[in-house]
Amino acid sequence: MTDAATPATGWGPDGRRAAVSLTFDNLGEAMEVAIGAWPQDAPVGRHYSVTEVLPKVLDLLDAQGVRCTYFAEGWSADVYPEALRALTERGHEVAYHGWRHEHWVGITDRDVERDLVARGVASMREMGIELRGFRPPGGVLTPWTLEILREHGFTYVSPAGQQAGIVDGLVALPFRWTAIDAYYLFDAFAPLRRELGDSEAPLSPDRMVTGFEDAIQDVVAAGGAVSLLFHPFLQRQPDHFEAMARIIEAVVGNADLWCAPCVEHANWALADRDRLPGTPQLDERSWQ
Repeated sequence: MTDAATPATGWGPDGRRAAVSLTFDNLGEAMEVAIGAWPQDAPVGRHYSVTEVLPKVLDLLDAQGVRCTYFAEGWSADVYPEALRALTERGHEVAYHGWRHEHWVGITDRDVERDLVARGVASMREMGIELRGFRPPGGVLTPWTLEILREHGFTYVSPAGQQAGIVDGLVALPFRWTAIDAYYLFDAFAPLRRELGDSEAPLSPDRMVTGFEDAIQDVVAAGGAVSLLFHPFLQRQPDHFEAMARIIEAVVGNADLWCAPCVEHANWALADRDRLPGTPQLDERSWQ
C-alpha cells in the first residue's frame, strides 16, 4: 500500500519502495590461509562454515522462499566446488570476493589486481559460473577496480556505502557497516564499533536485529537499495543463527521490499536508470 510518504522513485518492479539483497561473504578458510592463520598441517576443504553452517543457511532460505548472493573467493572453486554447485543449483548467485580475500584497498599495483580478478573469473568459469558482481574484501575499491571489472564483463560492485546508484557504468549496491553481522558479533570490529558510538565489546544478537531493522527502514524511506551482509563463520552459534533468521523473516514479510540477488537488482538499475533515486555514496573506511 502506498501513502504520502512513498518516494517519487523507488528501486524495483511492482511499485516496491526499496530493494534488499541477502548476501553472504567468505567461503571457508580462504582468508585464514592467505594471512597465515591456518595451520600448515591442517587439511583444507572441511571448514565448519561450509560443512555445517552453509547447509542450514540454504535450508533457511528455501523455507523462506528467497535467494541470496554469495560473495565467494576464487580459491574456493577448487576447494569447495560442491558448495558452489549447491548454491547455483538452488537458484542463488555466486559473486566474487577476491582470490583469497585480499585486503583490496591495500593493493597498490594495478597489474596485481588485474591478475587477481582474471584468476577468479577463469576459475569460476571452469565451473560454469559467470561472475557479474564483486565485493572488495574490507569494503573499499582501489582507483582502478571499476576499470578492471568492466574489462571482465562485471555489471555491479558491492562496497561499503550509504546509497546505491551507477558509477562509471557499473551499478553500486553498497552494504552499510551497521547491516553486517560482523559489526555486532566479531571481535575484530571493535575499533569500528567504537568509532560509530557503540561498545568495543561484541554486541548482542538482539542488538544486531534492531540494527539491521534500522538500516532497512532507512532504505525504505529513501527508496533505494541495500545489501544485508552475513558471514557463515559467525552463524554457528544458535543465538546468532536465530537472529539472522529473524532478520530474513522480516525482509520476506515486508511488502515494501523487493528481495532478490544482487545481479537482478543491478539488471533492473541498468534498464531503468531514470528511476534511480540518486547518485551512489560510497565509503572510504575499511575494516581491515
